[in-house]
Order: sequence, then structure tokens, then C-alpha cells
Amino acid sequence: MKINVQSNLYTFIYASVMVILVALALSLAFIKLKPLQDANMQKEKQQAILASIGLKCEREQAPELFKQYIKQSFVINISGNKIPGLDPLKISLEEQYHKPLKQRQLPVFIAEYQGQKIYVFPVYGKGLWGPIWGYVALDKDLNTIHGVIFDHKGETPGLGAEIAQPWFQKQFIGKKIFDQNGNFVSIAVVKGGAPKNDPHAVDAISGGTLTSKGLQAMLHDFLGGYVNFMKKVRAN
Repeated sequence: MKINVQSNLYTFIYASVMVILVALALSLAFIKLKPLQDANMQKEKQQAILASIGLKCEREQAPELFKQYIKQSFVINISGNKIPGLDPLKISLEEQYHKPLKQRQLPVFIAEYQGQKIYVFPVYGKGLWGPIWGYVALDKDLNTIHGVIFDHKGETPGLGAEIAQPWFQKQFIGKKIFDQNGNFVSIAVVKGGAPKNDPHAVDAISGGTLTSKGLQAMLHDFLGGYVNFMKKVRAN
């Protein structure tokens, strides 16, 4: 029987088969590549954590250096208690961001670098055009900022995207997240410039007001989840 390649039925069957084959090929490619993608994402997390303590490295160097300098890593709840059985590098910050604070699983990384003990906490929030995230490293007093790393998905180049630039991030070094009475105040990102010598504020990005506000909210929200843990460690 001769197939009528001009018929509507032939066109429909041909198109359906091609769609199925392409979908199958894409699915197989995704399954095959996913372990590599996950491994690269983990390396990028390790790279960012190391950068927050002041150790810059290439992505492929990150696993070995992470193993060398990150002495402890675990996950806690809002009460500051450890949650056993969880890998802090595999915690999705995006998922935790959408949970109520009391239900969040919060990663903690403890480094020893250049003779210092440094605590690293991830943060995640919303910028103007999409998610923003980063890592905040605190000195052993769990108050003074040792360093920060911020990144974004789609903030405006030259404006909100400046949160990823060293000049903006350097402002945070030495700032305090608790006031003199031990109250958590986080860090304000001040439009028009932070007051001189204010230990709890930095300058916002000129023209990037909404991204700056989002970053301020991110710090207060996520660092606030670690307050009970910080107080427990400081008390001991």
C-alpha cells in the first residue's frame, strides 16, 4: 500500500513521531547531564563560600580547598539545633526562602583560615528582576562581618547588578549585625549614603534602590534565622 505523504493523516503522524523522538532525546540528555550539572553547582557553592572568607579560587580548585578550610558543616533549624542527616551543600535556598521561617533548614559552614575561625551563612532573597543570593562570613564573635559574596540572576547591569562587585561588597567588612545591647539589627543598605561611622549600615547602589532594598531585606530575613544559633554559640 502506497503511503500518501501529502495527506493530513501522514503529516499528523509524522509530526507526532518527531515530537516524541525529540522529547525522548531531550529527556535522555537531561538525565545524563544532570549529575554533571549538580556537581558544577556544588563546586560553585564551595567557590562562593571560600570567597566569602577571603579565599578566591577557580571552580575546579574549590572542592579540594573547601575540604581543607571548611572544618564543619551542618544544617540547623530556627531554634539553633542541628538537624541530622542533611547535606548543607544540597539544601536549596530558593525552597527555604519560600518556607515559613520556623520550617526552614539552614546551612552552617565553619572555616579555619589564616588562623581565624569564621562562620559562613547563606542568604537568599528577591531583587528587582529576580532572585539574589550570597554568603555572609562572620568572625568568631558572630557579630563582625568578615566578608560577603552576593550574586543575582537578572539585575540591571551598572545598577542593581553592582551587588556582585567587590567595591560594593567591601563596605560590609567590619560591620556589626548586633547592637551594643545584643539585639539583632542586621545591616541597613541606605539610599543616599549611610551615616558616617555607622557600624550597622552601608551605602546603597545609586540607581539600584529596589535591588538595595531587596538585599537589605534578604540579610535581615535569612541572618535572622540564625540568631538563636549565634546566641547559643556565643553563650558557650
